[in-house]
Amino acid sequence: MNWSEEAEKAVSRVPFFVRKKVRTKIEEEAERAGAPRVLLEHVESCRKRFLSGAQMEKEVRGFQIETCFGPSGCENRVADSQKLIEALEKSLSRRDFAGFLKKRVGGSLKFHHEFRVSVSDCPNSCSRPQIVDFGIIGASCPEASAENCAGCGACVEVCRENAVLLGEEDSNNCRPKIDSEKCVRCGKCAGVCPSGAIIEGAVGYRILLGGKLGRHPQLGAELQGIWSVKEVLEIFERCLDVYFENNQSGERFGDILNRVGIGAVRDK
Repeated sequence: MNWSEEAEKAVSRVPFFVRKKVRTKIEEEAERAGAPRVLLEHVESCRKRFLSGAQMEKEVRGFQIETCFGPSGCENRVADSQKLIEALEKSLSRRDFAGFLKKRVGGSLKFHHEFRVSVSDCPNSCSRPQIVDFGIIGASCPEASAENCAGCGACVEVCRENAVLLGEEDSNNCRPKIDSEKCVRCGKCAGVCPSGAIIEGAVGYRILLGGKLGRHPQLGAELQGIWSVKEVLEIFERCLDVYFENNQSGERFGDILNRVGIGAVRDK
């Protein structure tokens, strides 16, 4: 559905983590009014209804899953996360988040109470997994192979982090070296290497725990390693256990980890 410039400007002020949901509701508002285009009046009408605690609480599921544009054919995509996303959704749906949070909060639920998961298919992290309760980032770890390097420099040119170095071109030491501290695991260097001197190693996901915005924002703490889909799901279940066992007043997962320590996840 087409949107007027005023309506687009108004909805751009909505927090990103609920913007997609709000846009859908506004379009439904316009359709009910028989309008062929979304106008500012539809935005305002929907806003008034959502500001009432009762209406907002009807929309709160207790959890959210955000994804990037990878499935639509992004050229930067490292991992195909569709099955992982479906499994995460099933895992979350098995638990009564809304009922649990209502008891803990002791009042009307709002969107900021929800447990948030974000999945990005590459290190560009378009869905911003660094600032959610459980963030997942696709990762492809490059490795130097035994093949002779052509010394073309394609790997150096494509690496935006300057994590790839080459030896002397006129010697047998022309071997690519990868700085693991700088490397973000995007896999670009392996993709452009014509000689196979750099190959794709482990492919999986990085995991970030406890990120959040708000009055006391913090970035998620990385659980070191590259994890398979199976491992991600196992760790996810552990985190949900810690969340349910230690949640006192509907606080975010990051606040819980700050209190009980990330070891609570590792210990489980």
